[in-house]
Amino acid sequence: MKTTTLTRVKIAWAIALMIAFAAAAPRAAAQTAAYPVKPIRMTVSSGAGGGLDFVSRLAAVPMSEALGQSVVVDNRAGASGSIAAEITALAPPDGYTLMMLSASLVVYGIVNKTRYDLYRDFDAISQVGASPYILTVHPSLPVKSVKDLVAYAKANPTKLSYASTGNASLAHLATELLGSATGARFTHVPYKGVGAALTELLSGQIQMSFFSGGSVYSQVRSQKLRALAIASTVRTKAAPDLPTMIEAGVPGYVVTQWHGLMAPRGVPRPIVDRLYREVLKAVQKPEVASRLALDGTDGIGSSPEQFTAFLKSEREQWAKAAKIANIRSD
Repeated sequence: MKTTTLTRVKIAWAIALMIAFAAAAPRAAAQTAAYPVKPIRMTVSSGAGGGLDFVSRLAAVPMSEALGQSVVVDNRAGASGSIAAEITALAPPDGYTLMMLSASLVVYGIVNKTRYDLYRDFDAISQVGASPYILTVHPSLPVKSVKDLVAYAKANPTKLSYASTGNASLAHLATELLGSATGARFTHVPYKGVGAALTELLSGQIQMSFFSGGSVYSQVRSQKLRALAIASTVRTKAAPDLPTMIEAGVPGYVVTQWHGLMAPRGVPRPIVDRLYREVLKAVQKPEVASRLALDGTDGIGSSPEQFTAFLKSEREQWAKAAKIANIRSD
């Protein structure tokens, strides 16, 4: 008898839930079809002035025009992007809070404990762009090539310091890998964002660092910084005279700073697809593509499935790299 009563209660609850879901479904469908009806917030895991900020603002303009609502860039620098990630992960999954992240956030999450899981708490929308890292030094440093830099570092093991956007950031890992590959030693100085790190390098307080092309091409062109090599498989059209790290004598050395759009887990798929389509259209616009290319960035516009697969491959690659470089959490 007890079992029968319990079964009846379960059936009653199931029917009630079905009715509730059926009533809510038309409202949810209507909200999705009308999206967006208010401004969209795009958190950016870096300060203003860096390559990630540049790509975010460049993409936000055509997306705003196409969506009919403002896409507002909200810079949240610090902890290699974790601050922006936490804000986004806790936001309602309604498509009105997005995050533009970089490769640094993947690297940071591999080494450090976080209150979010990049692969559990977010939905991938699209990889927006990718820019190979460039090894740059202050002009006062008496080196003109990667070979010179390595020789100088070995002869002066305590004199070369480099900037990054935090412990276990991509710039941190990239430089430590360079040290592991060449036997040179460099002193790590972390900052809260690309802007602060770049300012210190320009002032000469820091002697060297890796930055994406969008962050440093203008300073290199004006000779405020000296570029030694680019960490790509081939030379870039933006700087055809700049050798690759491989050409400079570091076999297999490739490091790319990429940018991608994410949303809190659970955003309705029609909204995810709409955002993906607008990203793809944005990076394909001639004016956007030319601006990206000028800074050594390639527009990507990958599908949600492609970006998800890419994120998994990045996690595997950098987990191995962090182990080799022995980079651990603070």
